[in-house]
Amino acid sequence: MAVKKYKPTSPGRRDMTSYTFEEITSSSPEKSLIVPNRKRGGRNSYGRVTVRHRGGGSKRKIRLVDFKRDKHGIPAKVATIEYDPNRTARLALLNYADGEKRYILAPVGLRVGDELQSGPDADIRPGNALPIANIPTGTMIHNIELKEGKGGQMVRSAGASAQLMAKEGDYAQVRLPSGEVRLVRQVCFATIGQIGNVDHGNIRLGKAGRKRNKGIRPTVRGSAMTPRDHPHGGGEGRSPIGMASPKTPWGQKTLGYRTRRNKQTDKYIVRRRRKKRR
Repeated sequence: MAVKKYKPTSPGRRDMTSYTFEEITSSSPEKSLIVPNRKRGGRNSYGRVTVRHRGGGSKRKIRLVDFKRDKHGIPAKVATIEYDPNRTARLALLNYADGEKRYILAPVGLRVGDELQSGPDADIRPGNALPIANIPTGTMIHNIELKEGKGGQMVRSAGASAQLMAKEGDYAQVRLPSGEVRLVRQVCFATIGQIGNVDHGNIRLGKAGRKRNKGIRPTVRGSAMTPRDHPHGGGEGRSPIGMASPKTPWGQKTLGYRTRRNKQTDKYIVRRRRKKRR
């Protein structure tokens, strides 16, 4: 997929790039696979803001994506490749032989008319879903399950792919896009190939308005606030943060401070994405 550049007819257009959408074959989603999306502006059920910088944005509907791929042994044909405003990857609409329709994440190389299948007997080709035990070592995979039957949880964004490194006993070693090597049970399902829309990282919004269309509100620097609002605030003119390490608005360490506390899954990490501090 190519990236489209604009002529500098205005300051916002000067650095703006966008998609050409040449791979999209349908402009309207499948009505049976969409549900309304209620905006909450980052607020919880009590009305308190729990996620900052959320609100506004273009109106959109949620597409129901099949991350489980649990229709085993039933062939399906790719009907359309569609845009999804809720994620960076593209979606492929599958028409199964029994009449059911489902969305899946569209991998690189998938075309309208291709036939896909899921299950232990599926072929090793992009878009097919198999147990990790049936996938050859060295294969690029995505949409990887962590628990059997729960559905894919890892490697689901545009251009992402993991590599199956080795198999031993009940577990397989998978190298994730971050560089981390993790153990995954071989009974878990994964999809063959790399996720499409690989040029997503080359898109430049160009102006603040496109950020607001995504539902992302402005982020104010802590050093521009008062000491009452942020630990970095205060001082005459521009001042350094004045402390050993940067802080969040609530006084917690940030920028490099590790927040992982899930010791139950530490045993599944073979190699971390960065060296462990002493």
